[in-house]
Amino acid sequence: MATAPARHRVVIIGGGFGGLNACRKLKRANVSVTLIDRRNFHLFQPLLYQVATGGLSPANIATPIRGILKRQRNAEVLLGEVVGIDAENRRVLLTDGEVGYDTLIVAAGTTTSYFGNDHWEAVAPGLKCLEEATEIRRRVLLAFETAERLSDELARKDAPESVREEIARWLTFVVVGGGPTGVELAGAIAELGRGTLRNDFRRIDTTQTRVYLVEGSDRVLSVYPPKLCEKAHKALERLGVTIRTGCLVTDIQPTQVTIAHRQPDGTKTEEVIATHNTFWAAGVRASPLGKVIAEATGAQTDRMGRIVVGPDCSIPGHPEIFVIGDLANYNTGTPEQPKPLPGLAPVAIQQGRYVAKVIQRRLERRTTPPFQYFDKGTMATIGRGQAVAQMGRLHLSGVIAWLAWLFVHLMYLVSFYNRLLVLFQWGWSYITRNRSARLITGEHILPNTDEVAHDAGRNVAADAAAKPAETS
Repeated sequence: MATAPARHRVVIIGGGFGGLNACRKLKRANVSVTLIDRRNFHLFQPLLYQVATGGLSPANIATPIRGILKRQRNAEVLLGEVVGIDAENRRVLLTDGEVGYDTLIVAAGTTTSYFGNDHWEAVAPGLKCLEEATEIRRRVLLAFETAERLSDELARKDAPESVREEIARWLTFVVVGGGPTGVELAGAIAELGRGTLRNDFRRIDTTQTRVYLVEGSDRVLSVYPPKLCEKAHKALERLGVTIRTGCLVTDIQPTQVTIAHRQPDGTKTEEVIATHNTFWAAGVRASPLGKVIAEATGAQTDRMGRIVVGPDCSIPGHPEIFVIGDLANYNTGTPEQPKPLPGLAPVAIQQGRYVAKVIQRRLERRTTPPFQYFDKGTMATIGRGQAVAQMGRLHLSGVIAWLAWLFVHLMYLVSFYNRLLVLFQWGWSYITRNRSARLITGEHILPNTDEVAHDAGRNVAADAAAKPAETS
């Protein structure tokens, strides 16, 4: 009795927008799909900033991959970490084994780039994963708690000015990077301090929270049209955000950030911002897996480490290997003036669906035209009722853009259950101005006001021991 031929094996690395959409698009294809990810969930990264500022809980924006694919009979999910590929023998190498493939789709995404200053990472966390989001949330909320504890010292008649300065340092936040992530994070922190928390503390005035947004180019959201950039700038200022454009960060310490202003005559002046809270949203680089794949296949990479792909999103010389999403450099310009597609969720989604179509057509011995990205527009929210959006020639701002932003982000959530959760959370937050997920989690250290005051120029414990307590 003849045996049925083995199904074509498709292996997908990464359960983000690109990998997940490629997998789901292959649902009715005569292939077997193996999706490999080192996390067991699909993460909706555009809303990470809301987790970082207590607006949403991690479970609101993350969905188990197995739950998403449980009804897709030709797909299996492997929890594992890819360390390399054997392109000659068509094998994906894991830390604890290997998986063979006929076609490989790589959608490993990007990581945070500190532009050669990786030692800043411990002081200024980025915002690319849930752990970083909850770490930022921990730091933000602990900053207010520490300021509240320090305010006890101001009740003393001989309280030095350094204590007041230290409180201001804890209530100062610096966000580096004026792209959508930086703008959204800075606006959310400003709303948190000046709105949500204003009646939560008894000794500090959270409306005095200072938020700085530092951007290297001459305007925030520089990829948007100048008029929308100007509206975003004004909306941020109305929230109380201080914007520093044309500035480069030259040093980050636990107690301060140093930035250099570029002057019209070419000279630079330095400004030191006293703060304990610095967050990084200034740049990304390709996943380290990109370098591994380039070495295994001879693929070309750009300065960000992204893999240069051909018109069908495959690696030149290796038509069986596709690279999509943020890890891919898909040029829509010319060799002389390259114009890679941006690292956006719609790009990854469309490339994932396109590659699935290419695989099916190849099995049918049919050709597929080159990938064409349909730009549906870009948008960024700034705060309550404020956003900017560019959809072709249509430019929106204010409440209309904000409502469009809400709708689009709800629709991109892969789980209907998550859509309901997020919709409810947003509605409740809008009515009450409350952020219900303000939880300090992780192995945090409670503020030691004695040590903090000592760092500010005074050892409180020693002073209290040397001087009898005052009575009222």
